[in-house]
Amino acid sequence: MAQVILSKVSKMFGKQVTAVDNVNLNIPDGEFIVIVGPSGCGKTTTLRMIAGLEEITSGIINIGDKVVNDVPPKDRDIAMVFQNYALYPHMTVFQNMGFGLKLRKVPKAEIKKQVQDTAELLGIDQLLSRKPKTLSGGQRQRVAVGRAIVRNPKVFLFDEPLSNLDAKLRITMRAELKTLHQRLKTTTIYVTHDQAEAMTLGDRICVMYDGVVQQVAAPMEVYDKPANRFVAGFLGTPPMNFFDGQVQLENGQARFVTGDDAVLLPERLRKMLENRKNPNVILGIRPEHFSIQPQPEQQQSKLQCTVKVVEPLGDCTEVYLSSSSQNNIIASLDPHVNFSTSQRLEIFIDIDKVHLFETGDTGENISLS
Repeated sequence: MAQVILSKVSKMFGKQVTAVDNVNLNIPDGEFIVIVGPSGCGKTTTLRMIAGLEEITSGIINIGDKVVNDVPPKDRDIAMVFQNYALYPHMTVFQNMGFGLKLRKVPKAEIKKQVQDTAELLGIDQLLSRKPKTLSGGQRQRVAVGRAIVRNPKVFLFDEPLSNLDAKLRITMRAELKTLHQRLKTTTIYVTHDQAEAMTLGDRICVMYDGVVQQVAAPMEVYDKPANRFVAGFLGTPPMNFFDGQVQLENGQARFVTGDDAVLLPERLRKMLENRKNPNVILGIRPEHFSIQPQPEQQQSKLQCTVKVVEPLGDCTEVYLSSSSQNNIIASLDPHVNFSTSQRLEIFIDIDKVHLFETGDTGENISLS
């Protein structure tokens, strides 16, 4: 096991495309960190640079106490699990799992023991004589993970390993990977575009956008205290609602005004906004922080809306709404209440849960100042 440190790491393709821009990341020994972001954000390139499959343009990568910038992948003591499993079709499961050990000239008896022990750990010991084409997607994934485990590397690297599985199997495999990490405690760097995987698997999440690290923190800290508008909008299903508007300060109160709607802001935000010169901000509110009944213990504001679409999901009902100032509002509401299209609806906002952002796609979260 080992600490992994990226110091000012960048990657350019040609002279025009910056895929990864000045990434600084300190991953302690034994941590499970998830790098998450949309397609093209630089997360896989970052992983491949750690693996040695991409040359870095600038910066330093440390694995353990060793700078590995010029170290070949095979000598970095890492094991990587790919999106497409990358199993050898002509080899059996046993041969696939033991191939790396064979290259290292590990004795046959030791290879057999390590492969058998790992196969039992993953519940695939009955599959050792079969070839990949006879396996299901979930079984192939376990073989790919097992091949990484038997090498006993310092670091595991996972590149979207569950993306080819169906939704139910992804949930099962997420739980298995988390249990596996708790047992092995090997430093793990996991790349995904799936926010559910990021939230459930990671000790910490590293959110990337356009080659730049936006925030690194524990999952719930990223969710509850997003550093900027991009992070707030990327994490959460349904996503956070955003309203363009202005802040008005009068009579000792702060209000957010958008069109004909006005939202009272809590005292903590009023104090932050007192000396602000630019009134233009973006208000963010998550769908679960709307309600149809005022809660006496919460400070609240309300919006007059019209119901557009109703989606019952069992544990809640997602209601798509429009107001005089906003055409697309999503609220997660009480599943036991019946809503109908075109219904006029008064919804309440828990103002203690609102966020204020600077304008722009990655505007800073003013609420955290």
